[in-house]
Amino acid sequence: MAPSLKLASGYDMPLVGFGIWKVPRETCAQQVYNAIKLGYRYIDGAWDYQNSKEAGEGVRRAIDEGIVKREDLFIVSKLWNNYHKREHAFEMAKLELEAWGLEYLDLFLIHFPISLEYIPFDELRWPCFWTDKEQTKVTPLAKVPIAETWKALEDMVKTPENPSGFVRSIGVSNFSSQLITDVLSYAKIPVSVLQIEHHPYLTQLDLVSMAQKNGIAVTGYSSFGPQSFLELNNKDAVSAKSLFEVDVVKSIAEKHGKTPSQVLLRWNTQRNVIIIPKSNNVDRLKQNLESTNFDLSDEEIKQISALDLGLRFNNPEAFGFPIFA
Repeated sequence: MAPSLKLASGYDMPLVGFGIWKVPRETCAQQVYNAIKLGYRYIDGAWDYQNSKEAGEGVRRAIDEGIVKREDLFIVSKLWNNYHKREHAFEMAKLELEAWGLEYLDLFLIHFPISLEYIPFDELRWPCFWTDKEQTKVTPLAKVPIAETWKALEDMVKTPENPSGFVRSIGVSNFSSQLITDVLSYAKIPVSVLQIEHHPYLTQLDLVSMAQKNGIAVTGYSSFGPQSFLELNNKDAVSAKSLFEVDVVKSIAEKHGKTPSQVLLRWNTQRNVIIIPKSNNVDRLKQNLESTNFDLSDEEIKQISALDLGLRFNNPEAFGFPIFA
């Protein structure tokens, strides 16, 4: 079982989770079930991943078989860009909860600080950044301030004053320090988590430090850098050297008798950065979960951090939204 971090909301969040981005619907239920059976307690999903229903089936199977109780699990989802207006945020969140087949979400994040025009669910259920199924036209921006969206998330949180709430903790994803500072200026319920792209080619150390100093836990996605983006034919990922093949990572792995992937994950978790790797391979799933069972030296952490290139693979600038400019 992975160790946990105490969130600003008061709830505990596991340091190692199973991310379901790009997990095919046809195998998602089984993969989530397998992960829970191996000891994973945190499942990281999102509306945009399009596999919440199947993930929920895996979760409920594990609960029904007595492997876990619901309170043992930490289920995360994210609000997509088309649903930033209050009424649309609630509509999507309730559909997402229904898809998972659960009574509450442990954490709900604003996926991107990008508000796009609303598309009714019966027209296009998972728009991504497009207005059409053929993906020929990018959806225009909508004029919805982050403050409205954040207030909607706050009103989803279950509290003694809001017993009908269905979310335990809330947070943001892909936000800059400036945007976080703005949210902190009016947030009545704490920002519990910031989820960002985080790997040795994109360390974002100042952003991580700023979040943690403000009591915001950081989750890093794409811990293996270009690896996650090769199947998407991301040109930067294709041209980048695999982090598994970088000499510094390989030599540290050999010294500790671990795999390069375990070293990359430990570089995160030893700095209290939560990780959400995925794998179709049961042995690798086990290795990922066991990546907290050794420690890197301060010098080794510095050597890995020195690989930073400012190289970002997940960038909506490709759709005309340069949010990281």
